[in-house]
Amino acid sequence: MKNIAAAFVFFTRLPFWRLKAFNVPAEYFKQVINYWAVAGWLTAGVMAGVLWCTAHILPYSIAVVLAIVSRLLITGALHEDGLADFFDGFGGGTTRERTLDIMKDSHIGTYGVLSLILYFLLFYLLLSHLDLHLACLVILAADPLCKFITSLVTLVLPYARNAETSKSKTVYNKMSVKTAAVSIIFGVFPLVLLLNIHFWLAILFPIFVFIGLIFLMKKKIQGYTGDCCGATFLMCELSFYLGIAAISNFV
Repeated sequence: MKNIAAAFVFFTRLPFWRLKAFNVPAEYFKQVINYWAVAGWLTAGVMAGVLWCTAHILPYSIAVVLAIVSRLLITGALHEDGLADFFDGFGGGTTRERTLDIMKDSHIGTYGVLSLILYFLLFYLLLSHLDLHLACLVILAADPLCKFITSLVTLVLPYARNAETSKSKTVYNKMSVKTAAVSIIFGVFPLVLLLNIHFWLAILFPIFVFIGLIFLMKKKIQGYTGDCCGATFLMCELSFYLGIAAISNFV
């Protein structure tokens, strides 16, 4: 439970730290990526809830924007910051050291700005393409599923920095059999439970994106960083929505 509590504290900006049960030792934050999918249940639940409620009183397009904003508020745009840093670093860095330095720089560059514009544009259009009921179900499935897929990075790549040079001062532990079982349950269960079986094929999209990004990270920086995790999650999630949209056109 302390590992799960650490994941909620690390991946959200909600004041869990005010509660005694969430005051966990720093060592538990090394496991947060392995329990990322658990935190996805909270962020997905809030986002889907906001979309469902606001869509009944506001135009659907506005409800979609508010749903996206709700997750940004909960996470403090943590993953979007990673996306921008990832594109700045991988787009502008010509060496491993230069790529890592750019990603750590707090200033945003051209690649980062463009990545955020294109990401939010696609995310908005894909959510708007789905009807309200399906959109809410996909949100509940996509968030934890793609966080689970992204967490597998610890199994195939080493951390590219150390605790001193990491922005969060945390180096994630490699996923164990126990943590893998928890992550699989929380990551895959919503997909199986909520979506019709013909939509399950959409999982191939984030898997291919994940594999492609793993090869890119291995080539450029010989490992991964926290920014890489945030960017990978968002791109995997976006690809899952693309898969859902494509499948929905044929059913």
